[in-house]
Amino acid sequence: MLVQLSIRDIVLIERLELDLGGGLSVLTGETGAGKSILLDSLSLALGARGDGSLVRHGQDSGQVIAVFDAGMDHPARVLLRENDLDDEGDLIFRRMQSADGRTRAFINDQSVSVQLMRQAGRLLVEIHGQHDERALIDTDGHRRLLDAFGGLTGDVEAVGSLHRAWRDAERRLKKHRAQIEEAEREADFLRSSVEELQALSPVDGEEDELAERRATMMKSERIAGDISEALEFLNGNASPVPMIASLVRRLERKSHEAPGLLEDTVNLLDSALEQLSNAQMEVEAALERAAFDPQELERVEERLFALRGAARKYNVPVTELPALAERMVGDLEELDAGEAKLEALTEEASTAEKAFYDKARALSGDRGRAAEQLSAAVMAELPALKLERARFAAVVTSDDGNAGPEGIDTVSFEVQTNPGTRPGPIMKVASGGELSRFLLALKVALADKGSAPTLVFDEIDTGVGGAVADAIGQRLRRLAENVQVLSVTHAPQVAARAKGHYLISKASNGKGKDDTVATRVAVIGPEERQEEIARMLAGAKVTAEARAAAAKLLSGDS
Repeated sequence: MLVQLSIRDIVLIERLELDLGGGLSVLTGETGAGKSILLDSLSLALGARGDGSLVRHGQDSGQVIAVFDAGMDHPARVLLRENDLDDEGDLIFRRMQSADGRTRAFINDQSVSVQLMRQAGRLLVEIHGQHDERALIDTDGHRRLLDAFGGLTGDVEAVGSLHRAWRDAERRLKKHRAQIEEAEREADFLRSSVEELQALSPVDGEEDELAERRATMMKSERIAGDISEALEFLNGNASPVPMIASLVRRLERKSHEAPGLLEDTVNLLDSALEQLSNAQMEVEAALERAAFDPQELERVEERLFALRGAARKYNVPVTELPALAERMVGDLEELDAGEAKLEALTEEASTAEKAFYDKARALSGDRGRAAEQLSAAVMAELPALKLERARFAAVVTSDDGNAGPEGIDTVSFEVQTNPGTRPGPIMKVASGGELSRFLLALKVALADKGSAPTLVFDEIDTGVGGAVADAIGQRLRRLAENVQVLSVTHAPQVAARAKGHYLISKASNGKGKDDTVATRVAVIGPEERQEEIARMLAGAKVTAEARAAAAKLLSGDS
């Protein structure tokens, strides 16, 4: 519930601190004292549209703070947690309004969007008045309230789950059907591509291996000629080996004739012959290593060119050809098996659709019965509110073509204000005063079901008096047994039934030529309360009879 409202520099309010309790509280005061300003300030703290004109004259900015005590499982706390906001302790809504029109919003001292503040505020407070667009006017809200009244929230969630399952099945079916249609259009190309890629049989890493082998063989081709020339020099007719060998033999024979003269020369020539022989063997080995099969080079090049040609054709890198081949095989298999899968998905979607409609139609029946009970409950409240000739009906219209997460129903609250007139939507048929009383009767019938923890009624007793005003007071008091109720009222019968009474007045600051007027709010005790109710009864001049009547109202003997 709302436990504190703090306002600074908003219109006529300079500084105001208001502590609030549970049950029914009323705000009274003379016309123009500032009661509407108080509600405008509260609305601002709940995310209503800001306006620079709300800032008190002469000030740069104004501020409103609303503090709420809410359970840890309250939807407002859940909403804050979903938006990664701290929700520990009291919920503190703060709105800064600048005179230049700019506003800033905070919840628990964390900056938030006005939209989020408005969302959270609607979960905590409902403000209702004769011409208030925040009253129960939207048909989606009517359906939600009827479901809350009938205890159907769990059934609605079940219908929502079945609707999501049906839609998911429909999406899978639609996607698969589109895939089949597209595959059928490309079936010939797909089959020829699969045959080509399967014949090619690309392997991961094959391109790099082939390119490396091709480069090696091409290098070997260039080097092999030089090696062959070296081998020809060492082994051919021009080889120096036979000549050097003959020379060594001659020198060996001569060395005996001149001892000590030729031995070193012969040894060096022998060593040279040995090195040449070794070089000859190494050249032969190198030629063998460099040898390659030209046909093998041709085969490697053909394979490499085939892979790269396929890659260009299918517009993918060579490295992705194996995955493409696998994917195309899968697509072809899916095409071949598509009809069977299509039948299975069609059956799945049909089953999900039937499950949804079965549950939705059952929910429609339950809503119809709940609508009759709600209509009867509201009708029972109308005579005492001087609407005995009026009729109220919660109308449930079912249409299979209107399927959604909440079922197939549209719920609207319709009224007939006079016999012989045509029933119609509550906002179009009822006048301002009638609307406020219909609204009160509806809220009483709903009790704490589907309601925010704080209800604010802005002068819903305007234009009525006597027994009707007393009936309104009784019903506000009954509502306050389940939720916190704040009522701005001019009716003494309503004020007398309140648990808390706040008097709103205007006062001068007494500063001479700098004199300004400010709105004040005071909690009044029993004596002041009797005097205020007497003023509400008598007008400007309070008489002894008015005081006696006020005492009688406060005693409950009305």
